[in-house]
Amino acid sequence: MTELARHEVGSRERAQPPPPAIVFEALTHPDRDPARPWLLLLDDEQPPQVLEAAYPDLVVWSSLWPRRPDAQVRFELASDGRSGTMVRWRLLVTEPLPDASLLGHLRKRLNQLINADLRYAFGQ
Repeated sequence: MTELARHEVGSRERAQPPPPAIVFEALTHPDRDPARPWLLLLDDEQPPQVLEAAYPDLVVWSSLWPRRPDAQVRFELASDGRSGTMVRWRLLVTEPLPDASLLGHLRKRLNQLINADLRYAFGQ
């Protein structure tokens, strides 16, 4: 069976305060610290499965959205040259591509989860 082509339909890169190994752990085990939950899902979302992980610089999640089970989120982690991590998320989907409204929602949710909720879990 041939893998369907995935299209990048969203991407954002931002710094996170902890080093790559800590961010990697948070992405591969988002429920690891019940005292600091950060993957707060909406009613139309589901917990992701880790499809691929290469310590400490790559994590690929399955879809958060049952209505787009083809979606994947690819995280690329790199040192920021100091003590933190540059995190780039990429939203990948197969055809048909989401309409503008749904695409905006998916991008906004990833940005909220990674560049706000995860950051706040690290105390920033």
